[in-house]
Amino acid sequence: MNQHSTPSSAPTAPEPEHSERVKTLLTIERVGTLATQSSKHPGWPFASVMPYAIIDGASPIFLISGMAIHTQNLIADPRVSLLVMQSGGDGDPLGSPRATLLGTVSRIEAPSQAIRDAYLARHPSARYWIDFSDFGFFRLDVSDIYFVGGFGVMGWVAADDYRSAEPDPLVDSAAAIIEHMNADHSEALRAIAKHFAGLDAEEASMVSCDRLGFVMRLRTAAGMKGARVAFPEPVRSREDARRVLVAMTREARGGV
Repeated sequence: MNQHSTPSSAPTAPEPEHSERVKTLLTIERVGTLATQSSKHPGWPFASVMPYAIIDGASPIFLISGMAIHTQNLIADPRVSLLVMQSGGDGDPLGSPRATLLGTVSRIEAPSQAIRDAYLARHPSARYWIDFSDFGFFRLDVSDIYFVGGFGVMGWVAADDYRSAEPDPLVDSAAAIIEHMNADHSEALRAIAKHFAGLDAEEASMVSCDRLGFVMRLRTAAGMKGARVAFPEPVRSREDARRVLVAMTREARGGV
């Protein structure tokens, strides 16, 4: 269950639990920002770009050099946070989903082939240095998470809820759905915005999509607005999404 969320400003259309959205975000993305406790400047956080992979369905792992400042920091103090943001898009980054994972990092002694394969699947170029003697695998054991889904959508996510959540079924196809709708069906999105969200938009673009619905960014006479529109039924594939969006467009245009 989401903790300390802001229901007064949450969208009325149903959407996945924060835990599911965090799991989806971590599954889609590959790089975050790791904040460690500085050894050289005690009390100051030290942020680094950090490629990661996921093992056991929940734990981020890092392949890092012992010479790196962040490695020296986390060995001295294992408490860290990892910020992961949704990449891509041309809108306001403050409106994009992101999650901050808090936890402790420990070195993985004698990493298994499965760990190596999981990391190389995300970062193939790492094969050039994965066997260097100064590189090693480290694991982040998540203790708490703060999720921001966009403006007015935020809350704490318990680590157990995150671990048990499944990524959205559209995790591998949402980007293609969004790209297709924005490139080829902007007029349909305007019609959907007017019919289902009551907003008359001069321009409309889809910014996110999941099994329960999608979010649009709309340029209106009153300025930029965001709207979440629910699918009439859950969708679990790109084909489902196409069928449902075609039906919604027909309804929005009066059945024409």
